[in-house]
Amino acid sequence: MKISIVLCWALAGCLPAAWAAGDPAASRQAFGDVARVLQSPRCLNCHTVTDFPRQGDDRHPHQQMIKRGPADMGHPSLMCLACHQTANSADGAVPGAPNWHLAPLSMGWEGLSAGQMCRRLVDKSRNGNRDVPALVAHMTTDPLVQWAWRPGGRRTLPPLSQNDFHDAVRRWADTGAYCPK
Repeated sequence: MKISIVLCWALAGCLPAAWAAGDPAASRQAFGDVARVLQSPRCLNCHTVTDFPRQGDDRHPHQQMIKRGPADMGHPSLMCLACHQTANSADGAVPGAPNWHLAPLSMGWEGLSAGQMCRRLVDKSRNGNRDVPALVAHMTTDPLVQWAWRPGGRRTLPPLSQNDFHDAVRRWADTGAYCPK
């Protein structure tokens, strides 16, 4: 089974025609839309390059002085899940989603251009060993990522609707997953 999957991918027989052929211009344009979301506070607050999460639309350091910790989930004495449950609190003050945690430092993209962010995103040595289909699945189905469109409280939504973001991610992948310069 593994061999047939690898051969299928290697020969591009399982890929959509646009991906197999590639369309760098369309792919880069689609990633521009993806980047608008990834560079919003909903994503950047956890995809930080600091040893602490950020919060709010102004991206200030976490008020409870939380530190990253060894597994990107806070220190054992005060882990993210101590406050962040599987859903937003009833008043929306404490956001929540399953498996609440910081992105690993290798996936921090504060201060990066769209092209730099894209290259970091597709770098399997930095992204948890995800190939492009796994990245698409992560960005379109992971409950923590999807939380960005249901953040509760007075948090600003990402600049694209959830469906438009999903469409942009798929367009980027289907046209070759090219990165902007």
